Amino acid sequence: MSNSSIDRLIINSPYTEPTKHWNYDHTTREHKLTDGRRPAGFVIASKDSQAFDDPGKFQSIPLVDRIRKRVRNWREEGWPGVSGITRRLLEYWTDPEEFESRRFFFCQIEAVETLIWLTEGPESDTQRRDIPNDGGSIRRLCSKMATGAGKTVVMAMVGAWQILNKVTYPRDRRFSKNILVVAPGLTVKNRLAVLDPKSEEENYYESFRIVPSPMLDKLRQGTVVIRNWHALNWESEEKIAQKRGVDKRGALSDEAYVRDVLGDLARAENLLVINDEAHHAWRVPTTTKLRGVAKAEREEATKWIGGLDRINRARGISVCYDFTATPFIPSGKQSSEEALFGWIVSDFGLNDAIESGLVKTPRVVVRDDAIPDFKTYKSRLYHIYNDDEVKDDLNQKADPQVRLPDLVNNAYHLLGADWQDTKERWEAQWAEFGEITEEMSPPVMITVANRTETAARIKFAFDHQQILVDELCDPSTTLHIDSKVLEAAESAEKPIADVESDHVARGNREATRHRKMTRKQQSEWLRQQVDTVGQSGKPGHKIQNVISVGMLSEGWDAKNVTHIMGLRAFTSQLLCEQVIGRGLRRTSYEVDPNTGLFEPEYVNVFGVPFTFLPHEGGETVPKPPQQKIPIEPIPEKREYEISWPNVIRIEYGYQPRLTLNLDQLEPIELDAVQIPSLAELAPIVDGNPDIRQKDEINLEDLARKFRLQRIVFTVARDVYNEMQPKWQGGEYELLSQLVSLMEQFMQIDRLIQIKPALFAHDNLKRRLVLALSMSKLYHHIWDAIHFENVNWRKPVYDRDIPILSTADMRTWFTGKPTGDATHSHINRCVYDSTWEEAEANTLDRTSAVVAWVKNDHLGFEVRYLYRGAVKKYRPDFLIRLASGDMLVLETKGLVREQDKIKRRYLEDWVGAVNSDGGFGRWHCDVSTNPADVLDILAKYANLSDEAMAG
Repeated sequence: MSNSSIDRLIINSPYTEPTKHWNYDHTTREHKLTDGRRPAGFVIASKDSQAFDDPGKFQSIPLVDRIRKRVRNWREEGWPGVSGITRRLLEYWTDPEEFESRRFFFCQIEAVETLIWLTEGPESDTQRRDIPNDGGSIRRLCSKMATGAGKTVVMAMVGAWQILNKVTYPRDRRFSKNILVVAPGLTVKNRLAVLDPKSEEENYYESFRIVPSPMLDKLRQGTVVIRNWHALNWESEEKIAQKRGVDKRGALSDEAYVRDVLGDLARAENLLVINDEAHHAWRVPTTTKLRGVAKAEREEATKWIGGLDRINRARGISVCYDFTATPFIPSGKQSSEEALFGWIVSDFGLNDAIESGLVKTPRVVVRDDAIPDFKTYKSRLYHIYNDDEVKDDLNQKADPQVRLPDLVNNAYHLLGADWQDTKERWEAQWAEFGEITEEMSPPVMITVANRTETAARIKFAFDHQQILVDELCDPSTTLHIDSKVLEAAESAEKPIADVESDHVARGNREATRHRKMTRKQQSEWLRQQVDTVGQSGKPGHKIQNVISVGMLSEGWDAKNVTHIMGLRAFTSQLLCEQVIGRGLRRTSYEVDPNTGLFEPEYVNVFGVPFTFLPHEGGETVPKPPQQKIPIEPIPEKREYEISWPNVIRIEYGYQPRLTLNLDQLEPIELDAVQIPSLAELAPIVDGNPDIRQKDEINLEDLARKFRLQRIVFTVARDVYNEMQPKWQGGEYELLSQLVSLMEQFMQIDRLIQIKPALFAHDNLKRRLVLALSMSKLYHHIWDAIHFENVNWRKPVYDRDIPILSTADMRTWFTGKPTGDATHSHINRCVYDSTWEEAEANTLDRTSAVVAWVKNDHLGFEVRYLYRGAVKKYRPDFLIRLASGDMLVLETKGLVREQDKIKRRYLEDWVGAVNSDGGFGRWHCDVSTNPADVLDILAKYANLSDEAMAG
């Protein structure tokens, strides 16, 4: 399949390894949809990159491709060689039963698996030891992950893996429970606070369920310290002596340095270091000169790495994990193969993230109605800065009042008109939610200019309405980022405390207070505005026009960026990624049930040459992105909060005389066709099987040896092992009763239905099917005996979080249909069907219901056992009735075997909670059609028909 203009970019699931990629064919000048995963690598500018449709030169990373293959094989083999703790975490992270409430992206799983494989994989694999370093004594491993791909979650997974292993195996020096996280600025440092497992505020280990609840206590035995790189900026006595002047902070020995910088880790040894945005942390070459590299960049890299070297000398660093989207060492030239980090071990770049839908889909204008640029045959709006009319003009040191070139003005008129249309569409969609309209953050346009003077001219043009989009010209919603002021704020170790009270100011009061601020306060105010663009109730809430020079600060994750204007030179994918990456964060992570893919969210781009990146083309200005609706609890509706006990398991007691009602027992169906009983083997010759020498394994001999009585006893023994720890009587009495019940079960043909009939009527084949289906027999008979003979139930609650409630739900976004939820703590009810919509409307208007909530992203779940696997059941509605009782309601049309099992375990849950008595009285029921909801409510609400109707 080929397509000269890509019509759809999202072609892979975010949750599985990519199977396709868009590939540019230099011969045909077409993009081809190619089977297989894109090789690891990046794109640099070629001599023809400014010519028609040339995306530059692809540079591969062979080391990553080799490691990918080994990690994939290791994963498929079941992660051999890992510790018990690591295996439990890997199984938990990839457990399908967790997918509905928390599912990690493939790139996240692969990144953490790669680091685990390099630590715990087979010693025989030499690739694990063949990783280049940066020339220093610290072992470094880099995970290359696109902005928006969720690398902070991966850091939390790595931290949990390291801490839990070290606490469990304290003598194993491969692991560390002491972690130093280094950030490139205050904004990122504050965001990384979620990596501290001891944090009483939000931490990712709990909010993303990184570890099972029982492991949280053990996890909190680890220590995570997060530092801005500026905290490492102490110089040694040797460095001070080399200078003419003296560092204003003076010199520190390595020991004193460690005590001052590490805080809670001052006495720890064998530290694990995590560098976020690690492209700032590079070792300055000793043999070559870096021309064109800014002095500030060089100093930052020197002090970051120099600080880690001092910590390594004083305390020892076991390993340093680098995370970055752009792992390049500045060379003063275009990004080249030599400038790439040599220790990259995994790669999920921006191209992969775009094609998997992890970030917004960039759209560019590829044609307009003006005369095209005959050098490139592209729209002049494609890379505006390179236009002959623009480039020299924007490079002059002009005063702010000097008008922008007409082409730049026209570009703003077009992109601004599209922004205006987007805002109007958003407002129309939000109009139906009148009570929360004021909480809406507007769409945001960002401009990345080439120099300070250009940014000032752009700001002047907007302030004086030279751009013909009135709403974008409002100075109170325009944020002009002063790079020097922002850098001063980012270099602080903590926010300026007395600025926080000023955030309540709005309008003229805000401007007045801002003028009274000290320079430090102004710096912090600017940083917090930048940091909170698009966040309701925060300083940057109403910002809709951001004008910056160079790059926006790292950690900037505004999700409401819809338009980007690039007015600077772009000569590599690195620059494109750094600029565009600031505007690609998604608002919604809902999968389209028909395709299994994320639905596209768009960001519309002028001036950034996407020859280096895939993009969707269009003949006109692209359409605005679809607005997603936030689903969240409303503090003002706290009266409708619903809470429930967080039951992790139920303990049972059994009656001394076991019974089994065989007349009411459902039959078990065994399909012989699905049971392999014969296998053929052949030797491999030159990679191919030689079928002339095949042999076979036939299990009929097993059936001859496996008599029916042995099947009866084996299944009874397995049930005995399950029940014995809770059994109050004699062990022999329990086993004899189980054997007797199993014999009765096996003698009734109706209860064991084998197909095809040939297997049911041939004794030998029937025994073979039974022998190969003992696990199914065990689970079937165990469920029947268990539910019929329980005489008491005791719930066991999660020790750390014994009670959950609707207030605990994190905000999430949806594009599905929603409706009013007047008597719900959650702002809207998300409908998966018209049936649910009808029932939700009934719940919201009947007086039998005091409060209700759709069980969607809430975390209310009942564990149950189905065919040997522990699963989680999430009923549809939780309802607080006028009687004060609680009702768990499921909507279900077709009832299958699994649905019956779910219902029985829910009844067990209700019975256990009611026996405890501390959580009120609970009921559960099933609605089989929308018309029966009022009848179900009437059973438990104790209201008259008239009251119910009201």
